[in-house]
Amino acid sequence: MTNNRVLKPYCDVFINHRGTDTKRTVATLLYDHLSRFNLKPFLDNKNMKPGDKLFDNINEAIRQCKIGLAVFSPRYCESYFCLHELALMMETRKKVIPIFCDIKPSDLHVVGNGQYSDEEIIRFNQAIEEAKYTVGLTFDSLKGNWSEVVTSASDIVISSLIEIESEKLLHLRKVPMHGI
Repeated sequence: MTNNRVLKPYCDVFINHRGTDTKRTVATLLYDHLSRFNLKPFLDNKNMKPGDKLFDNINEAIRQCKIGLAVFSPRYCESYFCLHELALMMETRKKVIPIFCDIKPSDLHVVGNGQYSDEEIIRFNQAIEEAKYTVGLTFDSLKGNWSEVVTSASDIVISSLIEIESEKLLHLRKVPMHGI
């Protein structure tokens, strides 16, 4: 019997990152910091268990999240997973907060090398272009303070979540109640 179980991971914030570049630093620090505020961040190695379906669980977490944190790093664009997750966040119109860690936005480029279909390259390039022109945080790991970037990103996430919830409440007040 195979385990086809798909977790229904409710999360507030999806942390998109290149594991080999940032999992042991900013990604885990963000996860831990946001968790201390009783938020529910999604980080693959923290939220998934052996037997979980990778794409099913990640795609579901992205669809359910309210905000995406995209941690761009020098090798980010080499990862199919990173690009797929970013594209899905953009396609589902999530608010995405970029953190440019040791890379400038202008240095982000999708390099297909024949490993992606033409449709995927278009999809990934559109997502990268949108992220490049989204105001984000920049961080130089050789000069910067990890605590400051994590605190700044967390503050932005919290204020964005409050804004999203306020807009939702405002919208609910404007919707007429029929049949009551």
